[in-house]
Amino acid sequence: MAQQELIPHLFRLEYRKIVSVLCRRFGFEQIEIAEDIASDTFATAAQTWGLNGAPANPAAWLYAVAKNKAKNHLQRNTVFETKVAPEVKHKTTELHKYEIDLSPQNITDSQLQMMFAICHPSIPPEAQIGLSLRILCGFGIDEIADAFLTNKETINKRLFRAKEKLREEHVKIEYPTPAEIDRRLENVLTTIYLLFNEGYYSVHKNEVLRKDLCFEAIRLGEMLIGNKTTDKPQVNALLSLMYFQASRFDARISKNGEIVLYDDQDTRLWNYDMITKGGYFLHRSATGGSLSKYHLEASIAYWSTRKEDTTEKWENILQLYNRYLQLEYSPIAALNRTYALAKARGRQEAIIEAEKLKLENNQFYFALLGELYTGIDTSRAKQHFKKAFSLAKTQADKQVLQNKMDML
Repeated sequence: MAQQELIPHLFRLEYRKIVSVLCRRFGFEQIEIAEDIASDTFATAAQTWGLNGAPANPAAWLYAVAKNKAKNHLQRNTVFETKVAPEVKHKTTELHKYEIDLSPQNITDSQLQMMFAICHPSIPPEAQIGLSLRILCGFGIDEIADAFLTNKETINKRLFRAKEKLREEHVKIEYPTPAEIDRRLENVLTTIYLLFNEGYYSVHKNEVLRKDLCFEAIRLGEMLIGNKTTDKPQVNALLSLMYFQASRFDARISKNGEIVLYDDQDTRLWNYDMITKGGYFLHRSATGGSLSKYHLEASIAYWSTRKEDTTEKWENILQLYNRYLQLEYSPIAALNRTYALAKARGRQEAIIEAEKLKLENNQFYFALLGELYTGIDTSRAKQHFKKAFSLAKTQADKQVLQNKMDML
């Protein structure tokens, strides 16, 4: 790997590990210090490697420098109980107190504990995602602002407020008790789910960034699976869902950057290795007595990876949506259900159900009605597509709708 590519690559991989370990060591009270030490470590690497070339083991070099910088910080800021010079035995104890553990096990533990701390219910979901991207995924402020289609100032303020709140609440970076894990796990899964959706459903000029968001969400899910206390059925279900969805990533966007709707996707572009992984985790999720929304969404996603366009397939998807809406009502899920209803039982029945939803400010609602009326009432179809076009927020969405109207 070229010198100019090595440090950004390592920053994405190693920054999050260093920050997580240091945050766990210092606590949220000194989270900015942990971030500064990690950033300074990479600045030192850029300067030193630029003169002398990269070391044989760059990651180990970064860890050694980060350890030394952290030790220096601790030694400068420690308040001793006595001002009298301690005995040799006490010196040994103090030196041990400054040790920074960057072993693989402690890195994994620190990231998992940080995940539960960041997903504390006292801070809003968008801040949880922002902190996760920054601390757990190693994203820069510019990248986070780009992902949320906003500016650096907004992201910095959002992250600052979130950190302040975590300090005010005295949130500890540690494994919650088993009972607390069960309570907090839902927040963790929601954050990972929203992080994945930010990459998968947003239409973004930066294709690499969008994919990175999805794969970082998958990585966090796999970290939970790798720990016995968090290897729960609902975690496996969410990981299954993300793999199924990511398997169609390349088929969803055309070479011109336009959205390709499900019916028009080239199934040769589906990633069947990911589909296999999705099936594996869906099978693992089928334990215990509880049924989460992730189980149902993963099952819907499974049927969506089946090539055949049969009534049986869509009837299964329809029934899964029925169960989903009983478990947790969502206007978008209700909208998606009407699409499955049209496929399973015909457009006339689906139109009746769709018009009951009255999602007057939702572009996808009118886009679906346009689809349902196509071939039945061209005038109404065009009217709905025009309304969807007026509500569309991105050029890619507008282009898809314009194509639909042109076809009419």
